[in-house]
Amino acid sequence: MSQTPTVDCPTCGAPVEWSADSTFRPFCSDRCKLIDLGAWASEEHKIPVSPDAEDEMFSEDFDPRH
Repeated sequence: MSQTPTVDCPTCGAPVEWSADSTFRPFCSDRCKLIDLGAWASEEHKIPVSPDAEDEMFSEDFDPRH
Protein backbone atom coordinates (compact mmCIF):
# COMPACT_ATOMS: atom_id res chain seq x y z
CA MET A 1 0.00 0.00 0.00
CA SER A 2 1.22 3.51 -0.75
CA GLN A 3 1.32 6.19 1.90
CA THR A 4 -0.80 9.32 1.44
CA PRO A 5 1.46 12.25 0.48
CA THR A 6 1.72 15.11 2.96
CA VAL A 7 2.34 18.76 2.07
CA ASP A 8 2.91 21.83 4.25
CA CYS A 9 0.10 24.36 4.49
CA PRO A 10 1.29 27.42 2.52
CA THR A 11 0.01 29.77 5.24
CA CYS A 12 1.01 28.22 8.56
CA GLY A 13 3.21 25.26 7.60
CA ALA A 14 1.05 22.59 9.28
CA PRO A 15 1.18 19.16 7.62
CA VAL A 16 -1.80 18.42 5.33
CA GLU A 17 -2.60 15.03 3.83
CA TRP A 18 -3.06 15.31 0.06
CA SER A 19 -6.26 13.29 -0.29
CA ALA A 20 -9.89 13.78 -1.30
CA ASP A 21 -10.77 13.94 2.42
CA SER A 22 -8.65 17.08 2.88
CA THR A 23 -11.32 19.63 2.01
CA PHE A 24 -9.09 22.70 2.07
CA ARG A 25 -5.91 21.23 0.54
CA PRO A 26 -3.26 22.49 0.14
CA PHE A 27 -4.38 24.53 3.17
CA CYS A 28 -5.01 22.99 6.59
CA SER A 29 -8.21 24.96 7.24
CA ASP A 30 -10.69 27.45 5.85
CA ARG A 31 -8.98 30.13 7.96
CA CYS A 32 -5.60 29.58 6.28
CA LYS A 33 -7.27 29.53 2.86
CA LEU A 34 -8.93 32.91 3.55
CA ILE A 35 -5.70 34.42 4.89
CA ASP A 36 -3.99 33.46 1.61
CA LEU A 37 -6.89 34.86 -0.44
CA GLY A 38 -6.65 38.14 1.49
CA ALA A 39 -2.92 38.33 0.76
CA TRP A 40 -3.61 38.02 -2.97
CA ALA A 41 -6.43 40.60 -2.77
CA SER A 42 -4.20 43.12 -0.98
CA GLU A 43 -1.40 42.39 -3.47
CA GLU A 44 0.97 41.00 -0.84
CA HIS A 45 1.34 38.06 -3.25
CA LYS A 46 2.04 38.97 -6.87
CA ILE A 47 3.15 37.25 -10.04
CA PRO A 48 6.25 39.14 -11.14
CA VAL A 49 6.17 40.80 -14.56
CA SER A 50 8.29 43.46 -16.19
CA PRO A 51 7.00 47.03 -15.66
CA ASP A 52 6.09 47.46 -19.34
CA ALA A 53 4.39 44.07 -19.74
CA GLU A 54 0.92 45.34 -18.81
CA ASP A 55 1.20 48.23 -21.26
CA GLU A 56 2.22 45.83 -24.01
CA MET A 57 -0.58 43.38 -23.25
CA PHE A 58 -3.36 45.97 -23.37
CA SER A 59 -1.99 48.57 -25.78
CA GLU A 60 -4.10 47.35 -28.71
CA ASP A 61 -7.35 47.16 -26.72
CA PHE A 62 -7.96 50.91 -26.74
CA ASP A 63 -7.76 53.70 -29.27
CA PRO A 64 -4.66 55.86 -28.80
CA ARG A 65 -5.16 59.14 -26.98
CA HIS A 66 -5.14 62.24 -29.14
